[in-house]
Amino acid sequence: MKMLHTKEIIQKIWDAQGYGNLAVWGDGATVVIAPGESPERGGKAPLAVFKPIPLVAGFSMLDFALHDPALLSLIETTIREAGGEIERD
Repeated sequence: MKMLHTKEIIQKIWDAQGYGNLAVWGDGATVVIAPGESPERGGKAPLAVFKPIPLVAGFSMLDFALHDPALLSLIETTIREAGGEIERD
């Protein structure tokens, strides 16, 4: 299992705004999926599916989101509770 990185995931969540939700797997793969679309990949469910608008739309700049302690903690907790490994970079 690849180590995931919090700020990299937040960047991808930011980029997914308006396109769909971000599915994250333990091997580091991420895919933007349309709402209602199955996030499974090769029969395997992702560790988490993040909804960008509620998470990052309130930040006027990506840099604010990347340094928000509550958002960093939420991403890390979600991944760890799903059995993944993540580190803050």
